[in-house]
Amino acid sequence: MTEPTHIADSSKTHWVNRTPLSFRPYLQLSRLDRPVGYWLLTLPGWIGLSFATLSHGFLWSDLIWAALILIGAIAMRGAGCTYNDIVDQDLDAKVERTSLRPLPAGTLTTKQAWIWVFAQCFVGLIVLLCLPRLAQLIALCSIPLVAAYPFMKRITWWPQVWLGLTFNWAVLVAYAAKTGEVSLPLFFLYAGLIFWTIGYDTIYACQDIEDDTMIGVKSSARGFGKKVRLAVSLCYAALLVLLIISASLSLPTWRSRYFSFAAVLIILPFAGHLMWQIKSFRLNPSTHYLKLFKSNFWAGLVLATSVAFGSVFLG
Repeated sequence: MTEPTHIADSSKTHWVNRTPLSFRPYLQLSRLDRPVGYWLLTLPGWIGLSFATLSHGFLWSDLIWAALILIGAIAMRGAGCTYNDIVDQDLDAKVERTSLRPLPAGTLTTKQAWIWVFAQCFVGLIVLLCLPRLAQLIALCSIPLVAAYPFMKRITWWPQVWLGLTFNWAVLVAYAAKTGEVSLPLFFLYAGLIFWTIGYDTIYACQDIEDDTMIGVKSSARGFGKKVRLAVSLCYAALLVLLIISASLSLPTWRSRYFSFAAVLIILPFAGHLMWQIKSFRLNPSTHYLKLFKSNFWAGLVLATSVAFGSVFLG
């Protein structure tokens, strides 16, 4: 095993890059030095809990579900990233941004990476066993999505769609854990969050357009071409429409079937953040792609918080 190196999009001051050299590559495989990923896996679950409060009210057990979702997201995002790096190690070696990841850089072996996958899955299993039965069954249904994702960039121009299906699965798990059911508003919410992921991950993929073109990796950023800003705008517009429908169907005190002024107010702060992203977006190979992508942590937190507060005032 060679000495760990600094990965391009990891902050040198992050605590992971100050850990013992023998364990650091494992943390790098889990992307713990890039926490926005596990937050973007956690936030759909928290958003699902907050939307469920519109129809079912707030319960103190919601805090337990929120904590379990966070722990499970960190563990399963780490396992997924490690698995992804095992599958993609040959491609990662050809891309400047990913060439210093532990496997292509030789700081860990493939066998060590597989052991780390199973260790993280064990943590995820503990979280799974703490969930109600329906939430457990829904969570298990995500396994094929996770297993297939690393191969999507090889066979389709739209791996971001598959990522959206996978990354937002927690909204289904969280909603079922709180309510003991699935419902029509939940499916509108899930569909909306898929468009959110397509949008922000397209922005993220803009960093690698040149390298992806050279090695033949497909992405929505390449597929949209010069219309990528328009495409992201349309994804975010679809997201907002679906969120408003979900919120209006969830509000028990509003009679409109598909639309309510209250739903618009709840979604408005989140919409403002998305508009800022679109306004800031420009086709220019610079670090602003990563900045915009990371800002979706705040966008998701704003959405979860505003919906939760909205449920208190409108419940």
